[in-house]
Amino acid sequence: MSALYMIVGTLVALGVLVTFHEFGHFWVARRCGVRVLRFSVGFGAPLLRWHDRHGTEFVIAAIPLGGYVKMLDEREGEVPAELLGQSFNRKSVRQRIAVVAAGPIANFLLALLFFWLVAMLGSMQVRPVIGAVEGGSLAAEAGLQAGQEIVAVNGEPTLGWAEVNLQLVRRLGESGSLSLSVRDQGSSAERLLQLPLKQWLQGVDQPDPIASLGIRPWRPPVEPVLAQLDPQGPGLAAGLQPGDRLLALDGQALDNWQQVVDRVRALPGRSIKLLVERNGEQVQVSVDLAARGEGEARSGYLGAGVRGVEWPPEMLREVRFGPMDAVAEGLRRTWSMSLLTLDSLKKMLFGELSVKNLSGPITIAKVAGASAESGLGDFLNFLAYLSISLGVLNLLPIPVLDGGHLLFYLVEWVRGRPLSERVQGWGMQIGISLVIGVMLLALVNDLSRL
Repeated sequence: MSALYMIVGTLVALGVLVTFHEFGHFWVARRCGVRVLRFSVGFGAPLLRWHDRHGTEFVIAAIPLGGYVKMLDEREGEVPAELLGQSFNRKSVRQRIAVVAAGPIANFLLALLFFWLVAMLGSMQVRPVIGAVEGGSLAAEAGLQAGQEIVAVNGEPTLGWAEVNLQLVRRLGESGSLSLSVRDQGSSAERLLQLPLKQWLQGVDQPDPIASLGIRPWRPPVEPVLAQLDPQGPGLAAGLQPGDRLLALDGQALDNWQQVVDRVRALPGRSIKLLVERNGEQVQVSVDLAARGEGEARSGYLGAGVRGVEWPPEMLREVRFGPMDAVAEGLRRTWSMSLLTLDSLKKMLFGELSVKNLSGPITIAKVAGASAESGLGDFLNFLAYLSISLGVLNLLPIPVLDGGHLLFYLVEWVRGRPLSERVQGWGMQIGISLVIGVMLLALVNDLSRL
């Protein structure tokens, strides 16, 4: 079933985002009097095609990894004299800029629509209450304690752990002071605490901002009784079975599932001995733990899971907005995620954030499937994030991308004449090389995660 969700989720995500992006180009081109020859969703052999009354050919192609809008243009072939006025290259610089910019703008508008829907649908957030603080950590030195609720990070309100994590991600690779506003259990008063950062998690492959501060979110206690096992994991290979209760790990007693997780993660690639209770008898099982991640992010992997538990109602809060308030929330989230995407790209460029955080088509497909399986709200959130990424990336001033074309047109606007075809050709070659290089890097990252 997960594979089906992944396939359907990916096709829907790519289909919606690509269609909306290309429709932005198409709609503005029509309004500027440009003749559109073809509107294609996907590449390769056409699976379905039809024409409208304006003569535009609409195509759904076999390879759903993009799309394009082909316009009448003298640079791509001879244009009949009676159609010269409808040629893209004959339009004013401002009209060409509008046509090219319309694609990324359509992606931002689509993200706004999705965030608006999510805000009205509402979501259940886990209150960001601290469960434990590691001794000697940044959180401990700043005075954070178990039972406190984090109500704001750097002045931004945090209604749940997802927002706490998002605000912390903004500070990856940076130095300075991190501000946390906390509220003690049973109190309405807030306290402001400062945590010093110095090149925080700079270059870490898979950063975990919350854990790196020494904070462990509060969770209801979960008994260490196995409910599922990874078919390819070391736990099943060693003989663990669903229903096994883990009693001890290397002689140390296990009272809850979190203790299992913490100890296993600290032992990547090591051999451990588990004492388990099975059908009323105690059995000892030796397990060779696998290792995941690299560097500081390297952790042990058992390949086992437990059943979920019910959360106490007081630890949950429902976040829902009315239609008008949802517009403001959608605008805030669209702007916030756009800035975060740009900032992350800048940090990768300057080495403050590891390029191994760059994701490609495999990761996108996996997240698409997981979010689709999780529910409509999560899938809409994923579509909004992906749409923003597509919009931001397309606006980068790299020839081949929309941003590269905008750069050429802006230079033409300032100079009063276009750059020479030779210069534009060099730019295109550089742009193609950069885009292919980034795509290969993202694919390598995807494969390494597998």
